[in-house]
Amino acid sequence: MAIDEQNLPELVKEVRRQLGISQEDLARELGVSFATVNRWENGKSKPSKLARAQFDSYCAKMARQGKLKLPGGNI
Repeated sequence: MAIDEQNLPELVKEVRRQLGISQEDLARELGVSFATVNRWENGKSKPSKLARAQFDSYCAKMARQGKLKLPGGNI
């Protein structure tokens, strides 16, 4: 899944909305802090390469399970 850096905040919010999870829940799934997810959503920081890979992997897993549909099928 290629993340457009400018759309990352919206993407993170949309993933959480579709899955019905909090920032804290997503942070736990990715192995990062709540504050990290909050900064991503507010556009104050970008994920590291490792965190980005974990986010991509998590989104792909949720999409395979039919729990997540992203516009354009970017998974």
